[in-house]
Amino acid sequence: MFKKALSVILVSVMALGLLAGCSVGGKKGGSDGVTASAVSIAIQPSAAFIPLFIARENGWIEEALQKYNVSVVWYDFESGPPMNESIGKGETDLGVMGDVPTVSAITQGQEREVVAISAQAADSYAILVSNDSDIQGPEDLKGKKIATTIGSTGHNLVRKYLASGGVDLSQVTLVDSNTADMPYMLKKGQVDAVALWEPNVTRIVDQGIGRVIGIGSDCGLAGTNTLIGRKEFTEANPTIVKVVLEQYKRAADSLDEVPDSVWKKVARYLNLDEAQVKALIPKYNYSVAITQEDIDALNDTISFLSGIGSIEEYDISSYCNDSYFKAD
Repeated sequence: MFKKALSVILVSVMALGLLAGCSVGGKKGGSDGVTASAVSIAIQPSAAFIPLFIARENGWIEEALQKYNVSVVWYDFESGPPMNESIGKGETDLGVMGDVPTVSAITQGQEREVVAISAQAADSYAILVSNDSDIQGPEDLKGKKIATTIGSTGHNLVRKYLASGGVDLSQVTLVDSNTADMPYMLKKGQVDAVALWEPNVTRIVDQGIGRVIGIGSDCGLAGTNTLIGRKEFTEANPTIVKVVLEQYKRAADSLDEVPDSVWKKVARYLNLDEAQVKALIPKYNYSVAITQEDIDALNDTISFLSGIGSIEEYDISSYCNDSYFKAD
């Protein structure tokens, strides 16, 4: 029922977006750092982006942009790749995504910039085994089958976790899979371990399917999530970008004050219950400001993807713009 209602809402929002010309039309004077009459923001169901969801529910971004006569159009996506496609086509202006889609889009020639860090989330990535498994650490994974999504941060986690125990990636068998299938594969013994991210980790543990043996912070995986922008839009509308980031930080700083009614909506959006969502929060640092540590982490992701032949090596520094938000 919720998915059906969401679909109706999204169709309506898309129609409004087209009428407003949110990404390509409605130009106006830019002396105040605003040339657009609307901003389109892409969001996806991940705990890494809870502050953006809360800001949307409270209407904070809309309220803050009223004085600039700028409206807000929201687009919901299931993951980063289709969001990248939308931004690349100029259909959306700002979006939140993980490290892999962030760095991959730039190599595809898309003109964009990282304007903020939506979350540092090393411990939201985990390797799990069945509850009755004898596997305790990376050394025990030699010769085992591990399901993950090839080319994902989960794949990078496997590489780093194995290396932390002196095990080479060539000493295990990787089984390319999507996160929806991994719980079943682990439960049925088709694989010995799975490597994935929240909220999937919580579901597997709470359903009694498996237990965690390793997380990102065990092996130097940063789990950096970003807020990226279409460069043509961000350069022409720096004030809009700043307002969005200020409201994101406002939501991140007020998580303890979020009413239960909003937590219920967040839980439904993530397909979890309220207790599960609140238990996830400590795994995320909604930092917003871009630091050298974040740039290094994204470059590490680039090196990983380059190493498996997915993209060419490059330095992301020139694609990160920290001018929109500065830490206090």
